Amino acid sequence: MAKQTDLNLRSATIYQVFPRQHSKKQNFEGIIDDLDRIQNMGVDIIYLLPFHPIGKKDRKGAQGSPYSIVDFYQIHPELGTLDDLEKLVDEAHKRDMKVMMDIVINHTSRDSVLTQTNPDWFYKKPDGSLANRVGDWSDITDLDYSNKEVWDYFIDVLKYWAKIVDGYRCDVAPLLPIEFWVEARKAVDQINPDLIWLTESVHPGFIKYIRDLGYDCSSDSQMYEAFDICYDYDIFDYMDDYLLKDNKKLSRWLEEIYHQEMIYPKNYIKLRNFENHDQKRLRSKVKDHYHFINMLTMMFFIKGTAFIYAGMEHEIDHYPDLFENDLIPWQKEKSLENYIKLLTTMKKDPTFTHGNFHLENHDDIAVFSYDYNDQYLLGIFNLENKDEVPVSLRDGIYQNMLNQEDIIVKHGKIELNHKPMIIRTNRGQKR
Repeated sequence: MAKQTDLNLRSATIYQVFPRQHSKKQNFEGIIDDLDRIQNMGVDIIYLLPFHPIGKKDRKGAQGSPYSIVDFYQIHPELGTLDDLEKLVDEAHKRDMKVMMDIVINHTSRDSVLTQTNPDWFYKKPDGSLANRVGDWSDITDLDYSNKEVWDYFIDVLKYWAKIVDGYRCDVAPLLPIEFWVEARKAVDQINPDLIWLTESVHPGFIKYIRDLGYDCSSDSQMYEAFDICYDYDIFDYMDDYLLKDNKKLSRWLEEIYHQEMIYPKNYIKLRNFENHDQKRLRSKVKDHYHFINMLTMMFFIKGTAFIYAGMEHEIDHYPDLFENDLIPWQKEKSLENYIKLLTTMKKDPTFTHGNFHLENHDDIAVFSYDYNDQYLLGIFNLENKDEVPVSLRDGIYQNMLNQEDIIVKHGKIELNHKPMIIRTNRGQKR
């Protein structure tokens, strides 16, 4: 784990923005217009998808993927200028929010500046044409990090943007040598020692696939050597197995969440992202509104940084197209913004940063808890609409922090409804 990692990031909420899809203006100004609303939800960090010029060669779709980058020092002219970006960052800071940018330095577009100036920095096929390690990404070509000149160039890129933004979300970072990231962080620390480092660590199956091709790919445990936060893709498939295949797989997913407590460093931080630009919307996977609310609340409760993909707060089930103009179909009538404000406020409690995290029930009902000093925090998420659940509380009347309703513990059990429950009490009330 990066030694300087701030554990308070466990209590933070990140809000992901796809600038092209976020507003009718489709630019930085449109995001600035929305900052007050975002701030009112209690968001701490705004994460922007790549905002650089997009390649035209072998482009996917009419607009192309923002991950197919022509020039890492430039901004897509349709999004605005450097001054516009700096204004966005400044306006976010005025509202006590930070801005994180997507760093995509595993590859470039096939017509990037670097393919013209430094063609020897890329993987090549036997015929000398540009190549990559993953065949589906046909609009990009992979950089070869066995060349130290590539390291030097991109460390300079990282140092440049570190003067402007507050954090990096690093795309498919495990595909680059972990030694590069360690060296890069040391260099960037000289400019911005408080910069937040988030790695898009990858699915275990993808790690195996890349390694079987003869390339290196780092595990999450390795990534913690340089990064503050790792994606939870190590267990994402278990969540999907539960949601999309068989509700009996719920217990396995819950056990895998808890298993992270044992296999990662003591000060590990996981990003709890139940949806993002690469994954289908959570609302499209759940059974109904109440199932969604239980999942959303649990996402904030379990140990790690909470993550909202813009639109989640309106129960959007449409998955925005990465390659076309596809504006978020905002649904204000379904707004959960006030509820999310409640969750982000709750998340600031030091219990979520420093408390001991436990799994108390992993059958049809997800029950997690924290203990911190003399406090005991219990979260109950009735994902399968069960009638009751045994708890480790003395019989009595407690209060649901989410809605102030009374919760009765009788004979060591709680009668359930469709709403999540969070109870705060002192440890003396545990049986």
